[in-house]
Amino acid sequence: MPPLKKPVIPIADQRQLSALPLPLDPAEPALPPRDQLGRPLRDLRISVTDRCNFRCSYCMPKQVFDKHYEFLPHADLLSFEEITRLARQFVALGVEKIRLTGGEPLLRKNLERLIAMLAELRTPAGQPLDLTLTTNGSLLTRMAQRLKDAGLGRVTVSLDGLDDAVFQRMNDVGFPVAEVLDGIAAAQAAGLGPIKVNMVVKKGVNDAEILPMARHFLGSGVRLRFIEYMDVGSSNGWRMDEVLPSAQLLQRLREAFTVEPLSRSVAGETAERWRISQGGLSSEIGLISSVSQAFCGDCNRARLSTEGKLYTCLFAHRGTDLRALLRGPASDAQIAASLAGLWSQRSDRYSQLRGAGMGTDGQGNADTGERRVEMHYIGG
Repeated sequence: MPPLKKPVIPIADQRQLSALPLPLDPAEPALPPRDQLGRPLRDLRISVTDRCNFRCSYCMPKQVFDKHYEFLPHADLLSFEEITRLARQFVALGVEKIRLTGGEPLLRKNLERLIAMLAELRTPAGQPLDLTLTTNGSLLTRMAQRLKDAGLGRVTVSLDGLDDAVFQRMNDVGFPVAEVLDGIAAAQAAGLGPIKVNMVVKKGVNDAEILPMARHFLGSGVRLRFIEYMDVGSSNGWRMDEVLPSAQLLQRLREAFTVEPLSRSVAGETAERWRISQGGLSSEIGLISSVSQAFCGDCNRARLSTEGKLYTCLFAHRGTDLRALLRGPASDAQIAASLAGLWSQRSDRYSQLRGAGMGTDGQGNADTGERRVEMHYIGG
């Protein structure tokens, strides 16, 4: 694939909110909406930057995201005030959890200020949000305490292996695994927990790291999650033969540990939870199986891109422009009503349709051949 010189950003959705009927004077706050499949809106993932200091092959392969790649200019990014304004309306519509993502979110300057602003939000019942962040861990050692002090609840750290050669080959910038482990330790010391560690598993690349990772975090309080290599975006050269189905991964764990199923902790949870035990120690692990066992049926997540496009599916081609509303004359009530209307139109179930052998564009329609949105642009 030749290097791309422009951002891999899908065109604006034809259903842009600026083109939707905008309530001029909503008499009552919008009721918590449900989409076409009856799913509520509970989880908002906010990308604060499209930049990353790693070049993981499954997300930002170096041959595509090279020194010539044009990232978004700063003026195009949503400000912290704009993000918080939107988040407040999402919370009014039922969002209980906000996850900050990227790219690598810790590259966004003064991120602690945004965290402090979001930490002040409350649900209609007066409860604080579950405020989380996903990071590659490279900057966590020096930032963990500041993030906690600003109001962050917990972190998820991406770590694709313990063997240094394997890990450096995965991140493709020569970053050592020891520094990520130091970041995890710093996050634990700061109280950013329970910490989750995400491992994307590619067959023949890092699947030999499954058992070492499980042994390393056994009894540590860290919740390790194994993620099937997914066909997110169009730049990672995804192939089905590089997917290790979770059922096979679970069998490997059974051969080394005592494995017991755990019940789901919350509705819409992406991971199937298990407890592994050995030698008097135990840990919770999770299996995220969007390729082999689609879980679209209760998906309650929306994703906000760095410059304000809303995506209602991780595998979507197009987003809906919210920045135009934020920078226009719309009131908060009008924005909330429009968000509710957009969510009520949602029918996404990409993974289920893919599993059934049906082409889809991420909105439940026939695949048009357009590029899907890249993971670094809206987070995982």
